[in-house]
Amino acid sequence: MISLAGKRVLITGATSGIGEACARAFAELGCGLVLTGRRDDRLKALAASLSNSTGVELTTIVFDVRDLEGIRAIPWPAIDILVNNAGLGIGLDPLQSGNIEEWDAMIDANVKGLLYMTRAILPGMVERKSGHVINLGSAAGHWVYPGGNVYCATKHAVKALTEAMRLDLVGTGIRVSSVDPGMVETEFSVVRFRGDAERAHKVYEGMTPLTAEDVADAIVFCATRRAHVNINQVIMMPVDQAGIGTVNRRK
Repeated sequence: MISLAGKRVLITGATSGIGEACARAFAELGCGLVLTGRRDDRLKALAASLSNSTGVELTTIVFDVRDLEGIRAIPWPAIDILVNNAGLGIGLDPLQSGNIEEWDAMIDANVKGLLYMTRAILPGMVERKSGHVINLGSAAGHWVYPGGNVYCATKHAVKALTEAMRLDLVGTGIRVSSVDPGMVETEFSVVRFRGDAERAHKVYEGMTPLTAEDVADAIVFCATRRAHVNINQVIMMPVDQAGIGTVNRRK
């Protein structure tokens, strides 16, 4: 395990869930943080909490990863670790009745947003011959499930882009990892069910899902390996989940 004290970590989608858990985990290790998200009030509250508890150097930037011009307009500082966390899933409709606007939202955030952010940060890493890109994938990037069509496609794209990125960067000293969780109880399902919190809660009834902190632990694990070690991919699921459609639910 290497020390990350003083390293600067950029986390997208830091306003809740896995992104927020990553911010807290990296702050505890003494990292400087650049936190981004769409909700200014949540970013400010998180920044205040972390500043008071850890005293780390911290910058917040409010923007949407789908906004290419907005990303280009930001004078990004040197980043040691980029955590491409921002993303979403909406709906479980079959393709023949799917909502095209929701498809666009998933493709723009999960694929294009990841590409936009990586393109903005990666040249500096290449120039310094140092850095680490950690992409948040999903078990849905390995297996598909009914109604998952476009969301699964975006996470398969994240898997492919992560593998391609490693090929593009071989010899540069830059590490590239993905952490691909199964069932994690965050706001993800609330968004997927268009704000229906009761329906979202039922997804996890009778079983013990992963938490955002569990996933953040895996991301930190990737980042703290010795410099010559690259964790290519972590696929993680709760003990109660053996596959996309195989879940043990206690009555």
